[in-house]
Amino acid sequence: MNCRVKYLMNRIIISSFFIIFLLPITIFAQEDIAQATTSSEIFEARVISILEQNERTRENGTIIKQQNLLLKGTEGKWEDEQIFIQGISDIDVISAPLYKEGDRVMVQRTVGPDDQDQFYIIDFVRRGPLYLLVLLFVVTVVLTSGKKGWKALLALVASFVILVQVILPAILAGWNAFFIGLFGAFAILVFIIYLTEGWNRKSHLAIVSVFFSLVVTLSLSLLFTRLTRVTGMANEEIMFLLGVSNQAIHFEGLLLAGILIGAIGVLDDAIVSQIEAVEQIKIANPKLSKKDLFKLSYRVGTSHLGAIINTLFLTYAGASLPLLLLFVVKEEPFVSWSQVINNEMIAIEIVRTLVGSIGIALAVPISTLLAVYWISKNK
Repeated sequence: MNCRVKYLMNRIIISSFFIIFLLPITIFAQEDIAQATTSSEIFEARVISILEQNERTRENGTIIKQQNLLLKGTEGKWEDEQIFIQGISDIDVISAPLYKEGDRVMVQRTVGPDDQDQFYIIDFVRRGPLYLLVLLFVVTVVLTSGKKGWKALLALVASFVILVQVILPAILAGWNAFFIGLFGAFAILVFIIYLTEGWNRKSHLAIVSVFFSLVVTLSLSLLFTRLTRVTGMANEEIMFLLGVSNQAIHFEGLLLAGILIGAIGVLDDAIVSQIEAVEQIKIANPKLSKKDLFKLSYRVGTSHLGAIINTLFLTYAGASLPLLLLFVVKEEPFVSWSQVINNEMIAIEIVRTLVGSIGIALAVPISTLLAVYWISKNK
């Protein structure tokens, strides 16, 4: 019974922390964002007819296919309303998806200069396959990991909620992206560690190690974003943000927040695993000195570190494949190595990958030292 009470008290303490510190930010950020953003009407519709389809060949031999469509709204005030989409034009587009009857699409309505409604298809409706994939993911995790899997799923949901409901609305409402990102990244890791590991000494050590590792990552991010003079405005998505919010968004701070958030998941894995290694080695051989305990534990950490850094690199590289392709085919402005690394988009990915890797690499000795000292002290 005492264990049950202790377990509930631990969860109450963790939940209270997030209610006290994150709820005010969420409330104020949502109020600010409601005033800061402009609304646009988006609804779902279904393709009921392909009115016309046209093919045009570019000078380089590629073929452009365009369609005029007839849609029927499926929700809100547009339900059962027929909507004409003018997709055939002389505008040279990179590519346009081809639709068939029965496709469900997202439609955006805008008001033209003559106060007439204008409709554009902005994407497919993809909910069904995505929900199926989520269900498959949950079932797989639970069947393979049991209780630990449920905790991991709950931590994943909590991370998503903090990111979407706290960090992003606060940034979009004009709050300092750097401090919001730092606070949010630390809050996510605190929640994940205490939820999955419980309220115990190992979790406390992990939190302290996370704090020092984030400080190192933060300092290096600040230093090298200033030295490389990146602005955080090289990506195409920034152009959309300029028109979405009436508040001034600090894009350099947004870049720094992205670096921190991108590193926290790997930091959690590296730090908790390393503290666990120290503890298990000490249990297996209680007579080990601090020096020997550190050597053995650090040897485990370095073997794990190579895989973690490679994972981080491949994650960022996978997200930047179009940029890497431009480098391989040597198209302007990516002809020479000098031109490649001086491009801001490439420089941002280099800073993001290397700063995150340095922070993770230093997290191993930091967490190992703290664990060795504290576990040896409290036999």
